[in-house]
Amino acid sequence: MMPDRTNCELAHLYFNPKTHKDGIPVRPIESTIHASTTKISKFLDKILRPIFDDKCKDTTIIDGASLITELSKYNKKGLLKPTTLFCTFDIRNLYTMLPQEESLDILMTFLHAHGYRKVKGISIDTIKKLASIILKDNVFAYG
Repeated sequence: MMPDRTNCELAHLYFNPKTHKDGIPVRPIESTIHASTTKISKFLDKILRPIFDDKCKDTTIIDGASLITELSKYNKKGLLKPTTLFCTFDIRNLYTMLPQEESLDILMTFLHAHGYRKVKGISIDTIKKLASIILKDNVFAYG
């Protein structure tokens, strides 16, 4: 997981316009492809995503197709009524709004709740430390 000094570079920040919105706000994008924390992030994703996907599969909608599938199931159970209300959320600046310490605590609570003390032989305390690096030590160049 050590960064490769010959290939490592600062992440950089750029913005994509949201042309479908009034006033054309922008979406910040942080490109971290060669950042020092990328390998840690990929490692954590590799070991934690299967757990999350398994434990949350019944309540996760990943795209339009899975939404249609879930609505069909809902309808077959007789729960989709003419009075059923739907809503959408537009989450702005999710990355900058996540409370870091609380996010780490939620990760630990999730793992504990599902009986994990280690994941792939790695203690959850170590996982928390690695996740903390991802959340707190990402730096980028802008401009």
